[in-house]
Amino acid sequence: MALKDQLDADLKSAMRDKDAVRLSVVRMLKSAVKYREIEIMKPLDDAGVLGVISGEIKRHRDSVEQYRAGNRQDLVDKEEAEIGVLQGYLPAQLGEAELRAVVDAAVTKAGATGPKDMGAVMKLLMPEVQGKADGKLVSELVKARLAGR
Repeated sequence: MALKDQLDADLKSAMRDKDAVRLSVVRMLKSAVKYREIEIMKPLDDAGVLGVISGEIKRHRDSVEQYRAGNRQDLVDKEEAEIGVLQGYLPAQLGEAELRAVVDAAVTKAGATGPKDMGAVMKLLMPEVQGKADGKLVSELVKARLAGR
């Protein structure tokens, strides 16, 4: 089932079950997908929808940090619950060992020798791990690998 179809089905299900958090998240996600489609002037495929979901997770994580700094635990809990719902739409996440192996393979394939080659490695790596790993973690692992650690 396509992700957009899954979102439609989940919206109906959340309405039926009166699940306020899931309903709110799915509505927000459908809106973000529609906005992205209007922006690029064509329908999104599953990869595009995964990109939107990843962006929303990143945005929610930033909000969590801000709420923690502001000592607003109620809002932190709300955002974390929404992140949990969003992560349910992502494919299984790669473990750190698996991710290190993928990073090593990309570094070898790119022929990277130092930090100046990070862009080439990331260009090879991101399409492969999109939605399966946090971009910030991938970036940190590539930096560490290219620095020789």
